[in-house]
Amino acid sequence: MDMDFEACRRAFLTRDPRFDGRIFGAVKTTGIYCRPICPARTPKPQNMTFYPTAAACQEAGYRPCLRCRPESSPDLGAWRGTSNTVSRALALIEAGAMDVGDVDALASRLGVGERQLRRLFRQHLGASPVAVAQTRRVLLAKQLIQETMLPMGEVALASGFGSVRRFNETFQQLFGRPPGVLRRSRAEEIGAAAGGITVKLPYRAPYDWSAMIGFLAARAIPGVETVTPKRYARTLAVDGAVGVVTVSPGPGDFLVAEIRFPKIQALPAVIARVRRVFDLTADPGLIGAHLSQDEQLAPLVAARPGLRAPGAWDGFELAVRAILGQQITVTAARGLAAKLVDAYGERIDDPFAAKLGLTRAFPPPQRLVGEDIAALGMPRSRGAALEGLARAVVEDPTIFTPRADLESAIAALKALPGIGEWTAQYIALRELREPDAFPQADIGLLRGMADETGQRPTPTELLERAEAWRPWRAYAAQHLWAADPAQLDTIKRTKTDAQQQAA
Repeated sequence: MDMDFEACRRAFLTRDPRFDGRIFGAVKTTGIYCRPICPARTPKPQNMTFYPTAAACQEAGYRPCLRCRPESSPDLGAWRGTSNTVSRALALIEAGAMDVGDVDALASRLGVGERQLRRLFRQHLGASPVAVAQTRRVLLAKQLIQETMLPMGEVALASGFGSVRRFNETFQQLFGRPPGVLRRSRAEEIGAAAGGITVKLPYRAPYDWSAMIGFLAARAIPGVETVTPKRYARTLAVDGAVGVVTVSPGPGDFLVAEIRFPKIQALPAVIARVRRVFDLTADPGLIGAHLSQDEQLAPLVAARPGLRAPGAWDGFELAVRAILGQQITVTAARGLAAKLVDAYGERIDDPFAAKLGLTRAFPPPQRLVGEDIAALGMPRSRGAALEGLARAVVEDPTIFTPRADLESAIAALKALPGIGEWTAQYIALRELREPDAFPQADIGLLRGMADETGQRPTPTELLERAEAWRPWRAYAAQHLWAADPAQLDTIKRTKTDAQQQAA
């Protein structure tokens, strides 16, 4: 975003919610940075400066406001710049890449040099990768302090700090007070699920919850997932530990996630997965404005302005599901996945999970190595492909992580057993969160783009048509998948009538 001083100041003067998460205002006299919607009196112009990210504010020496709580703003960092490398790096940082490695390791995973990555971060986010990772930890810790009753030691571990001492030092330096002082005194405002942690995860409105929950419900594996109109629940494994996650819409522009995990250190990874699956970093206004330039997509975007692209909980699980679903219906693939889970998934002994109808965890790749998976009722070649996939993931656990670009990611995925172009694009769309991934041979997309006579385009023709949708082809695909067939027919008839009148 162009950080024009007068434009940014007007956003703060009017408390314009459209700029929430896009800009942050820092006050030189107080050392505090705020969101545009902060209820505090707007400072004098000479005392203000503006930054594109919270990380840039904190790297410049400012501390987060306790009234507007910057950690509660929608995280749109991955959508601001034009750099796909920065977007992929942010996804890796959110998944904890900087908790176990340094900037050089992060750059290597993205296929760029360390100096180039630092330059791109400075250009697009106004902060270094280290500052972004540190801000992520601090703001998550601040959210846990103010929204949960976790002991401070557990907050430190849950937010990614290596030690309680480092956690205390960081908060003392940033806020001028120990972290315990930041905790709200009114217990009724604190989210505390019995045996779990409840957190609010903001997004930029609008948000099409019904479309998201409908997509997940159609693919839910019995025993692993349960879905109702107002709640999604599932078992989830992180670093060998299995827990339960439930997600529901909140009364404001946020989702409410209840997380019950035996390892508190897994909390950042679990939150990152919830945000990824429910696509909480998307800017629907930006995406919709671009796609609406296409006359056939415009009515679909208008009908579902808050549509998101559902992500995946785990790359291996998604790849298995995708291979199972090749050349069969979604319902049939769901049935095969249920058989796979019954045969190889770990049984969950948790009364809370049992009340939700959750009884098993999806099997990890190690569990499928050497197994005769085809015996579950599928072609032998498909069973062999699944076993080969499991073996490959065991040998290289980083297979399902972002690459330097979409093309290299697709090439790496297609090298795996049982994965062709369609499956690779689908995995890139949902697991790697590539906004431009596009499975052009998908029958649903070809059907959605058929002309008024019912003639479908070829995959090559659809790919050419989709060139104008870049860099948001994944969202164009989601709109076509989510469209009501009757609505598509109406759009085609309207187009035909307009053409005839013009003639």
